[in-house]
Amino acid sequence: MCDSSDDEFLGTDWLPYSARSEWADVEPLAQDDGNNPVVSIAYSQMFREVFDYMRAIIARGEKTQRALDLTTDALRLNPANYTVWQYRRDILRELKADLNAELDYLSEVIGQNAKNYQVWHHRRVIVEMLNDPSNELKLTENALVNDGDAKNYHAWQHRQWAIRTFNLYDDELNFVDRLICEDQRNNSAWNQRFFVIKHFGFTPDLVQRELTYTMNRIRIIKNNESAWNYLVGVMRQGGKGEGLSSYPEVVAFVEEIYQAGNRSPYLLAFLVDLYQEQALQQKVSESDQLARKVYGLCEDMATKHDVIRRKYWQYVATHLKNQLNKAAEEQK
Repeated sequence: MCDSSDDEFLGTDWLPYSARSEWADVEPLAQDDGNNPVVSIAYSQMFREVFDYMRAIIARGEKTQRALDLTTDALRLNPANYTVWQYRRDILRELKADLNAELDYLSEVIGQNAKNYQVWHHRRVIVEMLNDPSNELKLTENALVNDGDAKNYHAWQHRQWAIRTFNLYDDELNFVDRLICEDQRNNSAWNQRFFVIKHFGFTPDLVQRELTYTMNRIRIIKNNESAWNYLVGVMRQGGKGEGLSSYPEVVAFVEEIYQAGNRSPYLLAFLVDLYQEQALQQKVSESDQLARKVYGLCEDMATKHDVIRRKYWQYVATHLKNQLNKAAEEQK
């Protein structure tokens, strides 16, 4: 909120509102910080004047073109001000303004403030008012790809809203696949893939396709947490009722990687979950070998591959022992 920053946004030739004849009828309303403010913010004169007039306009309920222009100045100085965005929407409705022009304005603001929740929310409201999502996938693609931030949460959130609200699922897998090809560790892209697949439904053919897709990705980068999480998520959604053991081709794939000497912590975590499930599904007398596999893997994770979570892996081993002991007691 310093002077140099204000000049950057409004320009050095900016004319104070107090010097504009068309604003002579408005008495600016100063911010009330109380008699003894604890930490008084050092607002620049430009910032203070714009928001003093903004408060005055809101107080008198004025919804005119000049009020809309004032919100533009205020939002250039503080694009995260929710009150100004809300009042801007009220003015747009009152004036029956050109909402397509507002979208153009928002594209510019988003380009400068791509991680600002308020501007994305305002855009969502305007798109809803227009009932026209035709620009939203391109806009979010620019934010995610061309602006170099493929994990921008706000852009992904807006994209999912547009797709879900206006049923724009058809080409989304192609977009997601492109992002995964560019960065296979992009967890946001994997999450988007799950979002789309869930919409289409986890049919047997679709599940099989996704398992094959994910295993191929893991073959390329075995130490990729995003792909492993996606693999488990799809398997659990498959609905065969046998947990991770439901897909023997995946089990064989994972055990093959392990036997080849790979010790990715995500691979080992998968095996722990797999062998735990199998041990608890079998009779107690037949589960000892699987249980010992779990204990050995948990020991490796705690001492070598995931030491920072060693207490968690110790808990996993102890919890399985307790479950098996309880089952053994119940069978006596």
